Amino acid sequence: MRMKERPQIRDEIGQAAEWAAQLLAAGEVVGYPTETVWGLAVRPDAVARLYALKGRESGKPVQVSCVDTEVARTLTRGGPAFEALSAFWPGPLTLVLPARAACPPDLAPGGWVGLRVPDHPVAQALLRACGGTLATTSLNPSGQPAAQTLAEAQAYGLAPLLPDGGVPARGLASTVVRIGGAGREIEVLREGALPSQVLRERLRAHQARGGRP
Repeated sequence: MRMKERPQIRDEIGQAAEWAAQLLAAGEVVGYPTETVWGLAVRPDAVARLYALKGRESGKPVQVSCVDTEVARTLTRGGPAFEALSAFWPGPLTLVLPARAACPPDLAPGGWVGLRVPDHPVAQALLRACGGTLATTSLNPSGQPAAQTLAEAQAYGLAPLLPDGGVPARGLASTVVRIGGAGREIEVLREGALPSQVLRERLRAHQARGGRP
């Protein structure tokens, strides 16, 4: 029975992702699960909808969720610390880095962009259905706690929701790290689901190997 259930779950996720992609293509906002907390997503050219929906100050940075590291790499100039820490993707880590010139200005206020590759089957299916990137933020009105469960996401009533696919969020937001110093130094902006000490140890080990994997 268990082996038969798995394809059904994947099929449902795929159908939901295609439905959500149609809404996003029309400029709508959708709510979706991640391995951390629930999120809101729009296409990169519709970031203003996120600000309006959440009652959020215009220009406050949003996150760019990417389907994989290679897609994320196209939006930033990278550097040694990026190469070291992106090994934790997919996972609960947001890296804030200098943006490439091709990155839309709405996604890179001040020339910096926050990138994440989520580790959740529904989030991954949604990103695949939408070309690999979406502008995202936590699912909550500005100033309120982020939704940690489907029930909490429904209670906020902000946007149509994808199912969680039977994979609940952990309830702890991603760790946010800014990479500076010519791509070699890190600053922890928010402690989250991935301990910053683990990141620092990974970076030191990477540097000790001369930047080799």
